[in-house]
Amino acid sequence: MIADHPPLAGGALDRDAETRTDAERLRDAWNDPAARLLRLRGSEIPVVEGDGELGAGPRLALIPPAGEFEAADQDQHARHLFLGRVNGAPVFALVLHDGAADAPGLPGERWCHPFSVADRLPEAEREMIAVASGLARWHESARFSARDGSLTEPALGGWMRRDAHGGEHFPRTDPAVIVLIEHEGRVLLGSNALWESGRFSLLAGFVEAGESLEQAVVREVFEESGVRLGEVEYVASQPWPFPRSLMLGFRAWLAPGADPHELHPDPDEISELRWFTRQELRSPAPGITLPRPLSIARWLIDCWVAEGETAAALSPGSPGSPAQECGAAAKTVTPHAEGAHGE
Repeated sequence: MIADHPPLAGGALDRDAETRTDAERLRDAWNDPAARLLRLRGSEIPVVEGDGELGAGPRLALIPPAGEFEAADQDQHARHLFLGRVNGAPVFALVLHDGAADAPGLPGERWCHPFSVADRLPEAEREMIAVASGLARWHESARFSARDGSLTEPALGGWMRRDAHGGEHFPRTDPAVIVLIEHEGRVLLGSNALWESGRFSLLAGFVEAGESLEQAVVREVFEESGVRLGEVEYVASQPWPFPRSLMLGFRAWLAPGADPHELHPDPDEISELRWFTRQELRSPAPGITLPRPLSIARWLIDCWVAEGETAAALSPGSPGSPAQECGAAAKTVTPHAEGAHGE
């Protein structure tokens, strides 16, 4: 069954802004016996395989915090980050830099990239990775003030940096649109010029200054494929903090009279454009790779494929008709919810 929200957007993590703004609350959370710590080493995370107690599949190798909460090291690299709470228990991250001592881990743990395991982790743990990764990557690029070049220091449990003149700097998120384009029972997918042959995803791109989301959809699709769009409809969003994007998912249809065969891929970005039927996406041919299950690209594709499976049991115009299913699901997403998005 397809979730009614994209991965990483379920709201399982309570961000608990009150704790991050109060030094005493933050200290108490760190010392809470139920608190857990996620270690980050570059882009890698530690995981253990589930047992009878944890259940089947991998889990994050979370450990209890030890010592004192340290916002930064002597060079103002971020060290401890307050992520929020899961089922009331505080969760933190430890950012490991070159030469930094790691905390003792769990027996049998292994380090890996989140993309290799995150789709099999519990939703709360996936969201912990997303928040921790986004904050850690931001701290790496924000040690010096963009205003005057002065060294900044972490504050608010890792959710702000302050420069020498009192200037406050907050994590940056870059909005990007991603769109499922459909026409007469097929969707248009593209292969990024930097990818291996046969790997396809939805068309996507960053929103430019002074541009609405809908304008960005129309512009990006035309620039990357030469396709003119008509109706454009927002569906749902997904944080994609690898390093700091917010993916805004849309569905769109060709403009009236547009020829679906008139495809002109941008040679600098797209190596191939192709229309796919539901059957071709349900059972991809050898050599065809679809987006990773963790991405909103895959969620949008899976929603569209599932609509076709539902259509046989529904007459046109009946309640819950397939044309409304993905959009209806998006409206239930709670607020606690690069480039061509194929990760």
